[in-house]
Amino acid sequence: MSFDEVVLIIVAGLSVFGLGRVLIGPTIWDRMIGFALFSSKVIVMAVLIGMIIDRSFMVDVGLIYGVLGFIGTIMISRFIERRGDI
Repeated sequence: MSFDEVVLIIVAGLSVFGLGRVLIGPTIWDRMIGFALFSSKVIVMAVLIGMIIDRSFMVDVGLIYGVLGFIGTIMISRFIERRGDI
């Protein structure tokens, strides 16, 4: 087992905390922070998988997922802040 695979397993384990915050967060803002945490862990995992399988397009996948996660977070926060009006 290489160092990259060990780091991938650790990051995957840490992403469980973000999902836990999304599922049991007492407020909607806690859930959004959990979503942002999980989203960043998925980006790191995509890049690590790209390094392990030696494919550079996984970095592009990580970048696209990062942009989509950012836009999703902004849209959800605007929706909550304006009470339903985007």
